[in-house]
This record gives sequence, C-alpha cells and structure tokens, in this order.
Amino acid sequence: MAAFALVGLTGAQGMDPANPTCPLNPNWSANPTMTLKVEKHGDMKVMLAEGRVDAGLPDRLAAALKANPDVAEVWLRSPGGDARAGNAAGRIIRSNFGLGTRVPNGWTCFSACNFIFMGGQPRMIDPGGVFMVHMFTRTGDRSAIDMSVAMGTDATKELIGNIEQDSALLASEDNAFLIKMGVSRKLLTDIMYRQQAVATEEDKSTRRCLTLDEALKYGVTYKLD
Repeated sequence: MAAFALVGLTGAQGMDPANPTCPLNPNWSANPTMTLKVEKHGDMKVMLAEGRVDAGLPDRLAAALKANPDVAEVWLRSPGGDARAGNAAGRIIRSNFGLGTRVPNGWTCFSACNFIFMGGQPRMIDPGGVFMVHMFTRTGDRSAIDMSVAMGTDATKELIGNIEQDSALLASEDNAFLIKMGVSRKLLTDIMYRQQAVATEEDKSTRRCLTLDEALKYGVTYKLD
C-alpha cells in the first residue's frame, strides 16, 4: 500500500487568516462523542472514527476492535477532546499489531485525535488530509477561570497551581507516548509547544497544520519500504 504524507491545502479551499497554515473551516465531525463505524472499502475493512474524543472512547474502541479483528485501518475525523483518552486510544490501536491509521482526503485530525493517529502502524495521511496541532492547555476553560476570579485571589492561585501541575504531567505523558510510538519528541518542542495556548491581540494563531516535510521529519508519517 502506498504511503501518503501531509500536504498543504490550496488557497482556493480557504485558509484561516489567524492560523495561516490551516483551513478556515476544518472538516471535523460535530459528533459530541466519537462514533466507530465499520465499513468495507474495496477489499479492506475500515473503521470510521468520527467525533469528539471523550473519556469513554478507549473502552468503546477496544470493544469495537475486538468485535472486528479484521479491520485494517482506522480513519480519523475529529476536533479532539480528552487528551488522556486520546493517548489511551492510541495505545489500544498500537496493541493491535499492524492496524493502520489514516486521515482521508478532506478530513481533519486535531488535538487529542493526533495521539490516536500516532498509534497506527502504518500511519497515512491522504493528499488533502489535515493533521492539525496546538498547545495542550486547560486555560481554554473560561468558565473555570471566571469562577476562580470571582471567588478571589486564593481560588485563582489554586486554579493556576492546578493548571501548572496538570500541564507538567501532560507534558511528561506526551513525551513518553511519542517515544513509544516512534514519533520525534521534537514535534512537541519545535511545533506544538510553540503555539499560543490562548489567542492574544498581538498573536491570534493557536493552531498549526504540518507540511509534508514536517510530517516526515518528525515521524508523524513515514515511508513504507
């Protein structure tokens, strides 16, 4: 099977002015929880994984793969979600030897979806598929921030402390995961951790879509012999 790598979208498809490497309207599923649908494509059985990465996904994925041991690839279309659930789902895919992952043409795999994708052996992104990354953060939870501010200084300090601690743990988990999956840790330090966690007036960019060279350089995709 031919290996595909990431390609940039053409201007005709519409790029995001705030995130110029990415499409303005990413094609990810609006499903509130990721659905897992098995279909036949030619001679190959594939699992369509579409929707938000939720805490229950790892258990559903393990059960679905057990019920369909002849699935050859998992096709991903997701806006992300629970980072730790994404890591767990990626490990489940890796435990199924030879199970590939793919981002099909026109689909977007973002945030926690990235880690599900990295579990595949092989990993493939069709021309026109989008692998979009960002800085993982809890600070996007505006309701938690606003509540802590309303409660006063001590509550805000506690929230900041919790965010810092959880961010450090996630960074450690991300590094360990990438090593296990054969992806360069420099994907984190060179790309993901250099993105703004929250848009500012000076820098509104919070997302980054990898180029063909970057996908190969960091081991997100790789050439098959």
